Amino acid sequence: MKQIYAIGIGLIGGSLAKDIKRHDSEVVVHGISRKDATLNEALSLNLIDKKATLDDISKADLVIVSIPVDATVKLLPTILDKIPETALVIDAGSTKEAICKAVENHPKRRNFLAMHPIAGTEFSGPSAAIDNLFVGKTNIICEVEKTAFKLQEKALKLFEAIGMRIRYMNPVAHDKHIAYVSHLSHISSFMLGKTVIEKEKNERDIFDMAGSGFASTVRLAKSSPEMWTPIFKQNKANVIETLEEYINNLIHFKTFMEQDDFEAVFNEMRETNHIKDILNGIN
Repeated sequence: MKQIYAIGIGLIGGSLAKDIKRHDSEVVVHGISRKDATLNEALSLNLIDKKATLDDISKADLVIVSIPVDATVKLLPTILDKIPETALVIDAGSTKEAICKAVENHPKRRNFLAMHPIAGTEFSGPSAAIDNLFVGKTNIICEVEKTAFKLQEKALKLFEAIGMRIRYMNPVAHDKHIAYVSHLSHISSFMLGKTVIEKEKNERDIFDMAGSGFASTVRLAKSSPEMWTPIFKQNKANVIETLEEYINNLIHFKTFMEQDDFEAVFNEMRETNHIKDILNGIN
């Protein structure tokens, strides 16, 4: 895979480009973006080697799609139309069901591998790209059986080379589970930030009084609304389900406080402490 075309050169696309280029110095990464300024920045940061357009992917060995998920759904069939028969297309979207459905009957469906690398930060754009972002991170692959076996092999070899751990899941299960462990945490972070901003009108007070706990909890509120709104839209049913459960838990906690039932408050927190054993096992 020597000719790589990255459609979207932000945190994920840019970090993938960096890791692939470091792994294979002969790779040429071509950047594709709606904004020429983005491509210029990516060039200056050495994320890409050349600018390109969508028509150029007829020469691609690998196409990496890391744009908002609504744009992926619209653009993916066209991408498959334009690639050569030997090329592989991968996407890094945080939702999978709608993306997989968009190309389920495409003649080149075998050339597409749906994936979701569970890695990232709250930052966006080419300057957010970092080295070794994917080392030790899980990469969820959906409907692997629908991708040509030889292309699967090439992709898995590449993922292994940059340090990813692979897990397989169907798109429906992926979207349901990711709503709980990713999408809900982003909503919580945004709404915590909103609550504090509305209550603490003096921004200096927020800065002076906020501890590391607040900073880590609200960190995700710095994420891109342009990226996350389409994710919430595509995964609406699952996100609403998780929100209902989360809101119910908050209401129960509030009720315990109102009733001065601090034994119940203690028990709620103690039972939830088990999460540290789970997360320690992951790390």
